Formats: sequence, structure tokens, C-alpha cells
Amino acid sequence: MQATSVVHRHFLGGDAPTFSSLRPKPIPTTTTSFAIRMSLREDAPSLAVVGVTGAVGQEFLSVLSDRSFPYRSIKMLASKRSAGKKLTFEDNEYVVEELTADSFNGVNIALFSAGGSISKEFGPIAANCGSVVVDNSSAFRMDDGVPLVIPEVNPDAMSHIKLGSGKGALIANPNCSTIICLMAVTPLHQRSKVLRMVVSTYQAASGAGAAAMEELELQTREVLKGKKPTCKIFKQQYAFNLFSHNAPVLSNGYNEEEMKLVKETRKIWNDKDVKVTATCIRVPVMRAHAESVNLQFANPLDEDEAREILKKAPGVVVIDDRVVNNFPTPLEVSNKDDVAVGRIRRDVSQDGNYGLDIFICGDQIRKGAALNAVQIAEMLL
Repeated sequence: MQATSVVHRHFLGGDAPTFSSLRPKPIPTTTTSFAIRMSLREDAPSLAVVGVTGAVGQEFLSVLSDRSFPYRSIKMLASKRSAGKKLTFEDNEYVVEELTADSFNGVNIALFSAGGSISKEFGPIAANCGSVVVDNSSAFRMDDGVPLVIPEVNPDAMSHIKLGSGKGALIANPNCSTIICLMAVTPLHQRSKVLRMVVSTYQAASGAGAAAMEELELQTREVLKGKKPTCKIFKQQYAFNLFSHNAPVLSNGYNEEEMKLVKETRKIWNDKDVKVTATCIRVPVMRAHAESVNLQFANPLDEDEAREILKKAPGVVVIDDRVVNNFPTPLEVSNKDDVAVGRIRRDVSQDGNYGLDIFICGDQIRKGAALNAVQIAEMLL
């Protein structure tokens, strides 16, 4: 059967993103009075955003506003060097406060995106103060007793955590590449158990933060002018180049980013036997990751059924038009919430319908980080 194109409402109409639009969204400064009424509520939880001046911290605010997340108060927390800065969020001005051990008194939900060392130091402090911490770093992902959650995939993992119980808790946000991958693969895994998964990632500058995005833009301008590129974030030229992901390489030859996909998939699926291997590559794309995924199933699953399953999967959009060669691209999903999947086809190296190849794209800052964390927070309401 010839694949047809299915396009989600988020992808209908509008101009293609401009180069500058692929940078992190600015902190929202205005919203409708209706949205403000929906968000500011005395009966809502108090929030704190840790690392608010970073790329993901800014996206936290954008997602909170976009989804009219209810709150009675919100603290803007960052490092000492950012303290004192003023931010306008939903028509109210806030002063960024220095993160300290006293920052979490009276905070119900704390969204963390300030790096693993900060999370390790202040995450338990916040939890001990009664806050439910949703942490975007790798600090607690593999800790026993800390749920590792993708709301569309394994919501039951955090069902024991209740807001307002007086007890704090830690909840981990998975790695961006794991979230993007499992959003598309899990619906297929639920239909026919995945025995083996081979993932190749093509990861954007956004995964390394705002400074990396700025350096990619700078290098692009420099190289086009014949100048030597500035290499501060990465040790080598990034513009018009690609290289193995910059995470540290382990003794087994895999880097940490690749092993996150292995370990996190097993924990999220609660399946220690699933075989996962990954190769992670940094590509000169401003925003949004792409992944090529090869799957081996325990039972037959043909491409037509797989396509229908993915069309119905929450948070997933199918873009799979072979006639005009239209498939997901990072540019198309930048600043979008849904994960796009295409190139859905039978793996001809396997007999029968026991294998599939798919291609996935997702915005690392939205679903790969901030959106997933806010969705976790929404499950606490």
C-alpha cells in the first residue's frame, strides 16, 4: 500500500520557520486576560523554575503560559550572577532570585533545568521542604525509587506521588533523545514487543544549550566569509560539519548519550531484557533532533498496521508521503509539541514482518525537555 501523508493541525499553514525563530523562544511577555485568569489562581500550586535564564528555563515559562498552567505564585531562580535580573511573565514583572537552600519554602512544584550538579545539591533539599521536583538533568534518572516519566508512555510510574500530601518527591525527566524516540516506538512496542532497537541520532545544537546555538550561528557566518570559526563550546568546527556526540566516551566505546538511550529505555519500559544500541551524532542543525530507528519485534507487525497505530498515538504526527518524498525534518518540528514520524517501512533484512525502520524528528527543547516536564507537573494537579 502506498503511504499517504497525514499532517497534524500544528503543521498546517504558516510560513516556514526563519533562522532566528529556531533559537529558544523569548520569555513570554504578554498573554490574554483569559489566560491570566486561568493561570493565576489562589487554589493552585506554588511554582519555582530553577535555571530560569537558560534555554530550557525560558522554554518552561513559554510552555507554562501556552498551556495556561495554574499557579498561585511563581519563583524565578538562577545562579548568583543572574540574580537581580527582571523578567516579565504573563504581564507581571519578577526579579530573578539566587538559588539557595531556603528557596523552596512553600513551593509545591519545582521545575529544575540547571545542570546535574545543581540538581544533585538542591533537588533533595527541595524535596525535603515538601516540593515535588521535576528534574530535567541526568542526576536522578537511574536512581531506584525515582520515577523516570514520559506522560504518554508510563504515567503509572508516578501514580504514588500526590501533590498536597506534605511529602516532597523527585521525578526525573528522561534524556531528550530517549523521549523523542520512545514517543514513536512505544505505541508499536505495546502492540508487538520490541526485542531489539538500533538508534542513530542526528542531534541539534539546542541539545547543548543556548551558547551552542549561538556558536553555530556565529561559525556559519564566519565560514561563509572565509574566516576561521570560533570553537569555544565544541573543540572542532560545527558549521557545515558533523561529529560524534560530545558526551564523554566510556570504557565500552559508547558515549554517555548513547548509554542513556540504552538504560533509560529499559527503565521506562520496565524491561531489563530489551536490546538497545545507539550511535549519537551532533549535526549542524539549530533546533530539533532526528533519529533513525530500526526495530525487531517478537510478533509480526506490518508497516500498514504500524502506520495506523502511529496515527492514533498521542503526541505523535505521521508525515509519510512516499509519492512526493515528504517526511519529517527538524525544521518542520522546531517550536512544535508533537513528535513527527515517517519513513515507515518493513526491514527487508529480516524475514516476514518482524522488523521495521522509522525516522523520527522532535523538538529537543519542547517535548525533549520543557514540555515533557510541564506535562509531568500537570499530572500532579
